[in-house]
Amino acid sequence: MPTPDHAATHATDNALNVTPDAALLDAARSAFARAYAPYSRFHVGAALRTADGQVFQGVNVENASYGLGRCAEQSAVQAMATAGARSFTDIVVYSEATPPASPCGACRQVLFEFAPDARVVCVNQHGHIVSGLVRDFLPHGFRLEQRDDGHEVGTP
Repeated sequence: MPTPDHAATHATDNALNVTPDAALLDAARSAFARAYAPYSRFHVGAALRTADGQVFQGVNVENASYGLGRCAEQSAVQAMATAGARSFTDIVVYSEATPPASPCGACRQVLFEFAPDARVVCVNQHGHIVSGLVRDFLPHGFRLEQRDDGHEVGTP
């Protein structure tokens, strides 16, 4: 049995023993088809759900200046934040990679900022699954709880 620090480190691990939520998987697949990846041709789609049931999609968006590209997970979080939501409960990441692509390090930190206890399910076209909590994918992630001026993070 994997330990929490080990849960998402091996591509064969479905640590949460889940199947992807059908609606989120459909949304992630739909997003996947719209990814902008003319350089790598590596498409990724993501869909996350907030506690009140809103679903936000994201795709990877590449750029000729490679460092300016954006991952699907970050795009989904940005869509969520733009709509005013500040946390989510589940995210599905869809790719055609074997094993399924999992969030990169930067995405893991972005996900942790908003929902360290959210479920992450990475799946590919063969139905292979890698799953865990955000905190399993980034066991030593961090969040700033209060600004220097005494206000909560995310307030003016």
